[in-house]
Amino acid sequence: MLVVGIIGVIVMYGGFLYFFFSGVPTAALPWFLLICPWVCIYFGLTQTQQIASLSWLKNKFTFTSK
Repeated sequence: MLVVGIIGVIVMYGGFLYFFFSGVPTAALPWFLLICPWVCIYFGLTQTQQIASLSWLKNKFTFTSK
């Protein structure tokens, strides 16, 4: 799954950037096409790496008030 996800990121983001810079409208592309490879990458990780990545995301997007 990890290799599939990495190849998916390269292909999908490469295609998206190609369309974007060639002037083709990208509004019709569903947002989940850009997220799908990251799901494959996540499930390709070990359980310890999955927990660590979720912890990292939680810490990154947790805002504390002062």
